[in-house]
Amino acid sequence: MRKFGIIIFVGFVLNSSAQRQFFKGFGIFGAGTESMNQYKNTDEDQRDWSRDSLTGYNRSYYYPQNTISREYFSWGAGVFAEFGGDYGRWQTEIEYTHKGGKIRELTEPFNGIRADGFSTNKYTYIQWNNYLKYYSPFGLSSQFYLMPGVRLEYLLNSSTSVYSPFSSFPKFWFSGNVGLGYEFPLFRRINWFTEYHWNPDIIFHKSDNVKVRNRTFELRIGLVYRPRKRSIDDCNAPRYKGPAY
Repeated sequence: MRKFGIIIFVGFVLNSSAQRQFFKGFGIFGAGTESMNQYKNTDEDQRDWSRDSLTGYNRSYYYPQNTISREYFSWGAGVFAEFGGDYGRWQTEIEYTHKGGKIRELTEPFNGIRADGFSTNKYTYIQWNNYLKYYSPFGLSSQFYLMPGVRLEYLLNSSTSVYSPFSSFPKFWFSGNVGLGYEFPLFRRINWFTEYHWNPDIIFHKSDNVKVRNRTFELRIGLVYRPRKRSIDDCNAPRYKGPAY
């Protein structure tokens, strides 16, 4: 019975140690976002101005036109946890973010005349983001890392004043992500980091005869808590070697 208890205790200690090694940290971040929407009218190739000027035009051929909106600047924030080895890891996070685009409405679609000012289509999301996180294994440059991944999105609310019938994204959606980051030492177990993300819709959302997708750039600044570091050989002259140590 005593041996059985010892075995359970040792197993528990080893399991706890493995979990500590697997869990690499957690953190928070704030972000500035820059996004735009792209519209593609799949019926645009059926336009014929000489015919339509005489017989009347089919509105779906001319509204909306193929266009890319101007950039919309907003913000986001989130929390994350990080798991894995020294150089290859998995990061999972929950993020609250805003996307959208600035567009001039077509007032006369046949002639391509637009409104004088820009209106903004806005979208607010809760995202569950998952990335593979690759740290560079070369000395001090191990502070650099690459973050390819996928974001699963839930649309909380939207405001679409331009192209409204075609600008309603689904409640549940997904997008791709490629990020590049750099981590800096701050305190003994807390580092700060900055990241730049490219976050495009992988496929177009289709609404009637129009395809729409969003592209967002995101600049992040945040803090990460590291519960475990490797011992440094020379304790009299400690140097920060990056999050892998």
